This record gives sequence, structure tokens and C-alpha cells, in this order.
Amino acid sequence: MADLGEISLWIGLALSCYALFGSLAGQVRGIPALVDSARRSVYVLVLVMLVATLSLVGSFINRDYEVAYVAAHSNNAMADIYTWVAFYAGNEGSLLYIAFVLSVMSAVAIRWAPERVKDFLPYTTATLMVVQVFFIAVMAFMANPFTKLPFVPPDGEGINPLLTHFGMFFHPPALMAGLIGMSIPFAFALGSLVAGKQRDEWADSGRLWGIVTWALLASGLLLGSWWAYTILGWGGFWFWDPVENAAFMPWLALTAFVHSIMVQKRRGMFRMWNIVLINAAFGLALYGMFMNRGGPTPSVHSFGASSLGWVFLLFLAVGVLVPFAIFIWRYNLLKSAQNLDSMLSREAAFLVNNLLLLGIAFVTLWGTVYPLFIKLGGGEEITIARPYYDQVNGPLLLALVLLMGVGPLLPWRRANWASLRRALLAPCVVAAVTVVVLAVLVTRQPFALTGFGLCALVTTGIALEWWRGMQARHRNSGENYAFALLRLIGANRPRYGGYIVHLAVVMVALGVLGGSLFDTQRDVVLAPGETYEVSGYQLRYLDTVQAPKSDRTDYFSTLELYRGDEFLGELEARRSFYPSFNMASTLAAIRSTPVEDFYVVPSENLPDGSVGFRILVNPLVWWMWVAGPVLILGTVVALWPEGSRQRVRIARPETVSIHPGETRPNVV
Repeated sequence: MADLGEISLWIGLALSCYALFGSLAGQVRGIPALVDSARRSVYVLVLVMLVATLSLVGSFINRDYEVAYVAAHSNNAMADIYTWVAFYAGNEGSLLYIAFVLSVMSAVAIRWAPERVKDFLPYTTATLMVVQVFFIAVMAFMANPFTKLPFVPPDGEGINPLLTHFGMFFHPPALMAGLIGMSIPFAFALGSLVAGKQRDEWADSGRLWGIVTWALLASGLLLGSWWAYTILGWGGFWFWDPVENAAFMPWLALTAFVHSIMVQKRRGMFRMWNIVLINAAFGLALYGMFMNRGGPTPSVHSFGASSLGWVFLLFLAVGVLVPFAIFIWRYNLLKSAQNLDSMLSREAAFLVNNLLLLGIAFVTLWGTVYPLFIKLGGGEEITIARPYYDQVNGPLLLALVLLMGVGPLLPWRRANWASLRRALLAPCVVAAVTVVVLAVLVTRQPFALTGFGLCALVTTGIALEWWRGMQARHRNSGENYAFALLRLIGANRPRYGGYIVHLAVVMVALGVLGGSLFDTQRDVVLAPGETYEVSGYQLRYLDTVQAPKSDRTDYFSTLELYRGDEFLGELEARRSFYPSFNMASTLAAIRSTPVEDFYVVPSENLPDGSVGFRILVNPLVWWMWVAGPVLILGTVVALWPEGSRQRVRIARPETVSIHPGETRPNVV
């Protein structure tokens, strides 16, 4: 299997090089047959990379410890279910996963590219193959996952204990796919630039793949938060760790791009700006992969560290400088078809939204790299902690939520203050009532009141947009409200899919506000039979059962939870100690409700039978995990292909208000 995998790598390298140079030569020399041949080699590349991937997976399943990577990331005690996790647990396997995903995405993007991009598709193909050649070459020459040991050990070293969690089946693959998926919209933009296109031929493909990549990164980030929350024992979901930031920053830049490309599609504006955004997003994605492959900043994700950092740093430099050099070369071709008519318009809201997102990305980047500058300057090694990010990014994120509530209510081109006041009256009233009620009953923290008020404003604005649309359809066509809602969403999927995603963002904001500002934490040591009271709960520790395994010892602690006289249920928390790694992993016991989570995790097992526990009460965190499926639903709705729609004119002559200051005939 290892020999087959290594042969596949070299064939894949040859195919990707042929696709790269064949696309360029065929386009420049005007040889369509060569362009077609290069394109077909991209399709064959998928099969070759699949063989390499299955070869490594097969080596794990067969416990082929002659393969160094298999011996380093599995052992006889590892359950077969974790084979897929072990596959990308280290640099070599994760590089193979990235190369395979890129080959699949590239083949799909090229095969189903719209007709309007065919003129510059060879340049897009060449761009994608540059990235593909880099990853396969790094594996072939520096980090070969099929390298063999000079002897066959009887057992392997084992998988990192922190990776034995359900979330690891999805969190790393989604993030890695999102980071490398950034290459697709970037390649369409760069291909259009190199070909000297002056119109918006690449905008549809850029938007489609931008949203797909955005959803992958967002899902990966949420799943990573869930993993950290349940297994790391922090009691929290975000630590502003350098590697966390490395995935968060390209997501911010891509969020700006996904919004801004809509303006280019609709009005032919922001052409230069969108090229800058996608270049920045691609550069930040390369930075994210650099941080995961031996970046110099310390991180809890240290299992990904290696000596490959300088190679990825060099590729990062090329991936930033070359695209911006091409942008400067083609600068004169990127003039927008329209100018910004008014700062009180949806286009202006998108622009401000972009600036806020990039501001948050810059603040996060500066906090990540500042310790490096200090160290390079001969200063003491420092770490930028959470207070910096919270204090600087917190107000920017609140401003972003405010804009998320106001922007969709603005019309294109120009609004007036009277129509804006009418549109915002009800959302502002609901937000004000929310703030007053919370101030009287719950808290008077300004940051919390502002955050919850803005969440109420955004939710109310979206609800009113749906309600007005449903009412119009019900009044004009007699549809019942449920059917009217479905038809309303189907009539403009990108718009209403975006609203669903905005609701998911509000859910995340609720979880962040509740879990960050109102959490209660206690560290206690309990003997069997003892009870501890916190935030109205009574936690009674029963006992701990010790379960030795071949590679670890599991400690299962059983507890009972009460609120007053009400028995809420039995909880079981787990702590596992791995002697070969000299480390412990935990699995928290969590009782989760929409109101709050009761969270308990064992921190230490003492000889006398008592156990140290960390107990937390985290309000509203449940909403963060619900946000994930809602976000995916919104993305699917936004991307669902438009079917053929028959337009039927309703007999009633009056008009229906679509946005403040905008009307159109009553047409279904």
C-alpha cells in the first residue's frame, strides 16, 4: 500500500505539472487541443490522489508500522473508528488530505465552470495547479507520508489523546478544506486579471466558491469551539490561540468578499476592491496553513508543528506578492461601471461592513505577530492574551452586528432619512424594550446591554422583512402563510438565505455574550458523598470508577445534579491518563439547555478517592451549537440553483414596498 501511495504521489506531481504548463502553453500559443488535454489531466489527478489517500488509510487499517507516519500516529490500542482522524493527525497526512481536497475542488470548478469564464479558464487552471504542485512537491521531497522505517516496530506511538473526540471527524477537515478552498475563487479572479478581462465574468464563480469556502471555514470554527468546550477542560469555546486566529482571519476577509461581490454582480461596483479582498483572503489562508505547519508562535495546536515552516513562509510570500503585482499591472482595467451614489445606501453599508471586517482581521493579525517582532528585536518573549482581543475587537464586532441589522433594510443606490426611520422604528423599539427589561431584571453591564439590544434589533428587522413578504403574497395570491414563506424564500434564495445566515450569527453572538460575560466558575475538591452548591444548583459527587486500558487509564466520575428539590439528572465526567504521552484528556459532563449550561470536568484524581472538579455555569452557550445547522441551512438556501420561474401578473394594480424607498408592480 505504501509503495502504491508513493507512486501515486509522483504521478500526481507529473499530472499537475502537465496541467499547469499545458494550460499556459495552450492558451498563449492558441492550441485548443493542448488546453483540453491539460484540463482532462486535472480530472485524472482526482483519481490519482484518491489512490494515494486510500493507500494511507489502508496502511492505518492494516496497522502497517513499517510506514513511519502510521507508526507515529496510531497503535494497536487505537479504535478503528479513529483511523480517519489519525490520517490527518500530523503534517504528512494533512498535506495529503489538502492535496486531495484541492484536486476534487479544482476538477469540479473547472468541469462546471460557466460558459462566460471559458476564455480565461486555462489561466484559472494554471493558478490552481501552481498550488497543487506546491503541496504535492512538499510531500514528495520533504514530508512523504509513505516513508518507511528501517525496521518494523511491534506497536505504534499512538494517536494524540486530544484528537479522540467526535468533533475531530469534522473540525480539522472542514478548516483545512476551507483554507485550501480559498484557492478556487482566488484562481477565478486571478485568471480574469491575467486575461485582461474588464467586465464581471468571474463574479458568479467567485461568489459561488466564496460562499462554499466561507461555510466550510465557519463550520470548522464552530466545530473547533465545540471540541475545545467539551474536551480541553477550559470551560470556554475560544482562547484567541494563534492557530485559532489563523483560521479566523481568512474567514473575516472572505466574509467581506462574499458581501462585496454581490455589489459587483448587481451594479458593477467594487471591482478593484474585490480583487484586493480575495487576494487578502488567499494570503491569510496561506498564513493559516503556515501557522499549522511549524509557525513560530506557540500554540495549543502544537501537534502540527514541524520544520516545514520556512517552506510555507516562502510560498506565503509568493502567494501575496505575485497576485498584488498582477493587480497593479491590470489596475487600469478594473474601473467600476457605477459610482457610489450615496452613503445612505446598501452599497455603502457593504463597504463599511468590509472595513469593519478587515479592521477585526488586522487587530487579530497584529496581536498574533506582535510577539514575533518583539522577539526578533531582542526583547523578552511575550504572549498577547485574551483581554487585548476582547477590548479591541469587542466594539468592532458590536458595530458589525449593528450594520448587519441596518444594512439589509437600506435600498440600493440611495435612501432617504424618512424611509430609513420607518424601516428602523419597530426594530429600534424592540431593541430598546429588550435593553430596559434586561437592565431592570438581569444586568446593567453596558457591553452586555448593547450586545443583546443589537441582537434584538437584527432579529426583529429580519422577522419584519419575512412578515411583510408573507403578507404581500398572502394578500395577492391567497397562499397560506407557511406556503407563502416557502415561496418567498424560493423567489429570492440568495437574499433570504443570507437572512438565515444572519440569524445564525445572532445565535453565535448570544452564546458569546452569555458565556463570556455571565459565566460562573468554581474549582473544588469533593469526596464521595459531598455536595457543592453553585448558582442555585446542588452537585453531589457519588464515586469514580477506574478502568485500566492498554494505553491509558480511564476515570469515570458519577455525579447527581439538583436544583432545589428537583432532580435534574445524573452526570458522568471522564478523565483519561496516557502514560506514553504523559498527559491527560478530559470529557466534560454537560447539562445543556437554551438558558444555560451546567458544566463539570474532572481536573485531578487524588489517592484518597476525592476528585478535583472545575464547575461552570455558562448562560446561552447552547445557542452557539444550534447556530451551526442554521448556518448550513442558510448557505444551502443561498446556493440552491434557481429554477425556471413563470411570472404571473396579479390583477390588483397597487404596488408592494420591497425596501424603504423602493416599489415595484405587484408581480409574483
